[in-house]
Amino acid sequence: MSHQVGIPGAPDWTTFAPRVVEPRSARKVVEPGPMYDDIIRPLRPFTGMQLSDLPDARPAVELLPENGDLDRAKTITAAAQDVLAELTTEQRQRVTHETDAVEWQQWLNSHPNILRHGLILEDLTEGQRGRVIALMRESLSEAGFTQARDIMRINGLLGEITGRAEEFGEWPYFFSLFGDPSIDEPWGWQLDGHHLDLNVVVVDGHVVTTPAFMGSEPCAIRTGPLAGTEVMRAEHEAGLRFMRSLDPAAAAIATARSSILTADLPSELLHPISGRALGGPFGDNIVLSSEGLPASDLSPAQRTLLLELISTYLGWSPDSTAAIRRALCAEYLDETSFLWMGRVSDAGPFFYRVLSPAVMIEFDHHAGTAFDNPEPTANHIHSLVRTPRKGDYGVDLIQRHYERFDHSSGGHRPWT
Repeated sequence: MSHQVGIPGAPDWTTFAPRVVEPRSARKVVEPGPMYDDIIRPLRPFTGMQLSDLPDARPAVELLPENGDLDRAKTITAAAQDVLAELTTEQRQRVTHETDAVEWQQWLNSHPNILRHGLILEDLTEGQRGRVIALMRESLSEAGFTQARDIMRINGLLGEITGRAEEFGEWPYFFSLFGDPSIDEPWGWQLDGHHLDLNVVVVDGHVVTTPAFMGSEPCAIRTGPLAGTEVMRAEHEAGLRFMRSLDPAAAAIATARSSILTADLPSELLHPISGRALGGPFGDNIVLSSEGLPASDLSPAQRTLLLELISTYLGWSPDSTAAIRRALCAEYLDETSFLWMGRVSDAGPFFYRVLSPAVMIEFDHHAGTAFDNPEPTANHIHSLVRTPRKGDYGVDLIQRHYERFDHSSGGHRPWT
């Protein structure tokens, strides 16, 4: 039996009309406007996502194995050096920032060119763009890379379908480097654009891949050149599978709201960009508490399903990176919580959050942005992964690096 493209029961997005809105370019710089007033928040000082009810949980950085991902770190570093070798001197100056630059935190999953930085892929030569894509491939798993590229391709299709080519496209994504790619010194890279924000950090034999955002509108293509392309299906199904494993009493504890339809939600859960999510752009310093169902109350089989759900998102990363992070999440499983909002049905719509000292995951069905459907559906999905407590952007590892090594004279040697 062939795999059905699209979530069973979800409305056919091709019946929606393109939404008529004021054009906001993905390429030319635009001002944020009122919609972003409660999105763009102070980023400094960086504290990382904090867990108010778990302040004494052991820092995850202390549990990481030394040089645990060295081979992958070397591969990613070599791929980044290949990117630099293809760029002109002027391009290198534009693409490179300091490792502590605030630009690293200024990513935004909506389509307008707001606070973008670095080099837009659209303006690169085919060879230069190919090097960046190769870096993406080395920094993600096969599944993660495929989904990221499909998100970009669907964004290109979106420009054709809506007639808004200035706002959407396959290549209006901005690439930046932070630091100098080296196996000895911390560095990283970022890709920032509509429905795709990737942050990858290499430091002391470790690879960090958060914060990461993946989403799409639409999510499944049945006809045309991209026929058979589908994104976010695994994330949708993993959350639903876990929720359906719960007995009625446990499901009731997990459920904060039984509906995410507009009439059933307060205004703070209806933001057109963030929806129900709290950990999206400019969410680096938010303070959260455990909500919903504690994993400590789960049966062994349900604990396995929850780890499988978490692994779906960790699986965006290379296998070796994901394995290290999966072990951390297992270590903190008793301090993990699961929160659900919405219908427990194939088509949803629904939202869920997984929160622990080692990982924060959010998945959300959205109303139309490019299309005119007023209620959330499985045709428009946002999802993200973060590492709480200064784990994002590898800040905890970078701080440890500078505690271990003396850089006062421009060198790199252990403190004595």
